[in-house]
Amino acid sequence: MDNACIFCKIINKEIPAGIIYSDEEVVAFNDINPQAPVHIIIIPKKHIERVSELKESNSALVGKLVLVAKKLAEEKNISDSGYRLVFN
Repeated sequence: MDNACIFCKIINKEIPAGIIYSDEEVVAFNDINPQAPVHIIIIPKKHIERVSELKESNSALVGKLVLVAKKLAEEKNISDSGYRLVFN
């Protein structure tokens, strides 16, 4: 998988990451260069190159990403103080 993106390599455990959540569809890990006290990257296990490639069939997956963010914010005790979600 030499041409695989960095996120695919993390999912395939070819690159180590501080994984804090994983299920059948989603992986979440701490950013190695955090821009905030809590900086978590949440990615789908299904490779989607960019937001412009999303289809209606991906709507449940996109919803899952947001719900995992909510769950992790609650676990990190930042839910009440607020947090920001960024989609790249």
